[in-house]
Amino acid sequence: MASGFQRGKKRTPKLEGRGQLESVEREGPFKEWLGMPDLYRYTLVVDGTTYSYQTEDAELPVSVGDRVVFRYKETRAGNWVDRNSLGVAIDPSTYQRDS
Repeated sequence: MASGFQRGKKRTPKLEGRGQLESVEREGPFKEWLGMPDLYRYTLVVDGTTYSYQTEDAELPVSVGDRVVFRYKETRAGNWVDRNSLGVAIDPSTYQRDS
């Protein structure tokens, strides 16, 4: 039997967010407990919807105005973006453009 799986219990699939990054606000750094690296909390607004993102990085790999893609889950505390899932969305039609 594979470890980490429970019989009869289905895992909730991750939701995918995609859209224009309208604004970013950063809080932190926070130290959750001794020995843990500093964490930064970001509030992201993508196409009018607010998401929270927590990471060790002081700078995000995306900028306001970028088309972004990410995985997230809905909780009582809001929409939380999965760690290391935030990135710039690549449009295949513009990927290999001849100069």
